Amino acid sequence: MSKEYKKHEGKGTIHDGHSRSAPYPVSRLGVNVDLVDLAQQISSADSHINTRVSAKLQVIADQIRHLQDEAREALESAQRDQDLHRAQCNFKRIPGKTYHLYQRPDGSNYFSMLGSDDWGGKPPHQFKGSYRLENDMSWTPADQMDMPDDSRELVIRLLEEQK
Repeated sequence: MSKEYKKHEGKGTIHDGHSRSAPYPVSRLGVNVDLVDLAQQISSADSHINTRVSAKLQVIADQIRHLQDEAREALESAQRDQDLHRAQCNFKRIPGKTYHLYQRPDGSNYFSMLGSDDWGGKPPHQFKGSYRLENDMSWTPADQMDMPDDSRELVIRLLEEQK
């Protein structure tokens, strides 16, 4: 115990320092501490804490949903890339080049260097789409080739949600 407290005839301790540092009201002019007021303060604090925690949990739930969407997109993209790598190809695939996917009547897929327009509008088999082979061996569909990389925008948006 500090020097400010001293034993008072077996009745506990009393504060012997300045009234500003007392752990309890020492002035008769001080505010009366009522049990009802104390209960209201506790209730108010509980309400504020619950609101703050609920808001934080909502942000976390939104982040989880976003991560689930990202994971689903990554898995779908990986499945598409695997299927495209399994398509028959009679030439060496070079990253950065665009290849055109066709499907034979038996359901097998193959790549060609010729697009559907190169066949005079009458390709030999059903045209399934054009894809660019990337350096990381992933495939980018032709309709997404000109789209900017939105990863920077995603990071900025996530950081703003944190505020």
